[in-house]
Amino acid sequence: MGDIVSMTGFGKGEYSDERYKFILEIKTVNNRYNDIHIRMPRHIRFLEENIRKTIKDYINRGRVDVSVNMEVVEGTDIEVKPNIDLAVKYKKAIDELSKVLGKNDELDLRDYINLNDVIEIKNEDINEEKTWECLNKALEQGLSTLNRMRILEGKELAQDMINNIDKIAETLKDITSGSKNVVNEYKLKLETRINEILKDEYNIDENRLYNEIAIYADKVDINEEIIRLESHIKQLKQTIKKGGTVGRKLDFILQEANREINTIGSKTQDLDITKNIIEVKNLIEKIREQAQNIE
Repeated sequence: MGDIVSMTGFGKGEYSDERYKFILEIKTVNNRYNDIHIRMPRHIRFLEENIRKTIKDYINRGRVDVSVNMEVVEGTDIEVKPNIDLAVKYKKAIDELSKVLGKNDELDLRDYINLNDVIEIKNEDINEEKTWECLNKALEQGLSTLNRMRILEGKELAQDMINNIDKIAETLKDITSGSKNVVNEYKLKLETRINEILKDEYNIDENRLYNEIAIYADKVDINEEIIRLESHIKQLKQTIKKGGTVGRKLDFILQEANREINTIGSKTQDLDITKNIIEVKNLIEKIREQAQNIE
């Protein structure tokens, strides 16, 4: 049994050793897949796959945007230099964009420094293992912060979904109760209409009348759909309470629930039942929107 986890969250991690200081920001939003995007200095790109593997230990589904900032601790023998050629190319591209877009906003020096790889760290003896150890501690901290937020939001989503599921169950009781009177009301209306047309000049063929009622009763019978919808409601609640990575499963169950309520709607013309059907459809849509944000 696990927590329901939201796909939306933000986390920040920071760690430094005697050589480097890493600051990471991690943002996540909903996505059907595990879609990871990493922005990091070019000279430590060899650690990108390590970052991806670590993220996948924490996150099963969703878009993940990771920003890695690396600073050099004062007093080290590491050389920091500007990449002049790259900075000039950035400047040229920005000037061209300004002309096309009609924007005259100038970037200051700090903006250029924050562009990828404008500032380079020169160190031929970079230690991959120690660098990863430092970076990983910042990453683990950021992921822990992120997941606390995702779990907290997931609990709120889970409770809200359960509340809406309970509303569906109550509304379904009203639909079931109302459907029991539909055939009797149709029988009375049919008899009344026939008597109005015939005006007692002819005798009503009882066999044909009841045959017509039986055909109508079969057409408007929603008992099977109600049983299946009740089953889907139970599955939804059980899945949410079980927790874990259940977003896709919830989406599938909700599709099936929506199919049943649509079938019920196509079988009834009763105004009160129709109002309740609309309410159930609205509640299913609310739950579906919430489920789309669940891992």
